[in-house]
Amino acid sequence: MNSQVRILLALLVTGALLTGCDRGPGLPLSEGSGTSPLRIVSLAPSLTEILFALDLGGQVVGVTDFCDYPKAALEKPKVGGFYDANYEQIASLRPSLVVVLKEHEEARKHCRALGIDYLEVDNRSVAAILTSIRTIGERCGAEDEARDLVRTLRDRIEVVREQAANRGRINTLVCIGRAMGSGRIKDVYVAGKGTLYDELLSLAGGVNAYTGRLEYPTVGAEGIVRMNPEVVIDLAADLDEKGLRPEDVRGEWRALPMIDAVHKNRIHILTGDYVTVPGPRFVLLLEDMARAMTEEY
Repeated sequence: MNSQVRILLALLVTGALLTGCDRGPGLPLSEGSGTSPLRIVSLAPSLTEILFALDLGGQVVGVTDFCDYPKAALEKPKVGGFYDANYEQIASLRPSLVVVLKEHEEARKHCRALGIDYLEVDNRSVAAILTSIRTIGERCGAEDEARDLVRTLRDRIEVVREQAANRGRINTLVCIGRAMGSGRIKDVYVAGKGTLYDELLSLAGGVNAYTGRLEYPTVGAEGIVRMNPEVVIDLAADLDEKGLRPEDVRGEWRALPMIDAVHKNRIHILTGDYVTVPGPRFVLLLEDMARAMTEEY
C-alpha cells in the first residue's frame, strides 16, 4: 500500500475516544447467530483484519482496495477505497451487513438509502479496538472467538505493561510519515497526545517527546532538535516499495547528531505492514515499541 495512503488511513481512524457503536436499519441482530450466514462487506483494512481474526473470512464478500491482510482478503471482491466506495458494486454483492467506522458518514447514508444493514464501530484507541472485536463478534455469531481474542490481547498488553513498570519513562518521538529516501529529515508527521500511538507508547514505557496540542503535527529538523528525543520510532511500512533498507532510513537521522536518539544509536525503523492499521495486530506494534525502549541498534 502507498505510504501516503497508509498515513491517511492512520490519521483518519486513530486519535479519539471510544464513541460506541451503531447499527443501521434492516436485518435483525439475531441473524449472525442463526442458520443463515451473513454476507459481510468491510469498509476498512482494520475491520477486515478483525473479521478474519474472528474466523469470519468465509462470510466476507467484499473489502476495500487497501485490505491486504490476511492474504485471503486479497481474493475478495473490491468495493473501492476508504472514502470513495463503489456503492453499485457493494449492492451487487447482496450484503446482509456492511461494517463501517465512525468516519464513514457517507457510507451510512448510502446503506440507509439502499436498505442495507450496517454496523458502526470505532478503532481509535486500545479500548475501542477491543470493544469493536466484541461488538462484531456478537453481531456476527462469533462471541466465543471474540472473547478469546480479546483475552489474548489483554494478556499480551499486561505483559508489556508489567515490564514497563520496572523501567523509567523514556522520552520518545513517534514518526508516522515523512519523505523517506530524500536524505533529509524534514516535514515529519509525528503522533501527538491522545492518539492511539501515544497510548501504545505510554503502555510500552515511553513518554511522548511532542508535548503540543495537535494530534498529528508536522515538524522539521529544528523542532526535533528542540524536543531532543532519547528514542525515535520511525514507522515505515512501505520500505520495500521504495527500494529502501532500514539502514538507509536510519542513516538519514544521522544528519541530526545533536539529538540523544542519534548519539545513543536509538533510531528504530518499524517496517511491519501492521504499524498503521489499527486492528487486532496493534499488539505487535505495542511489542515493537516495548523492544525499542530497551534495545539499541
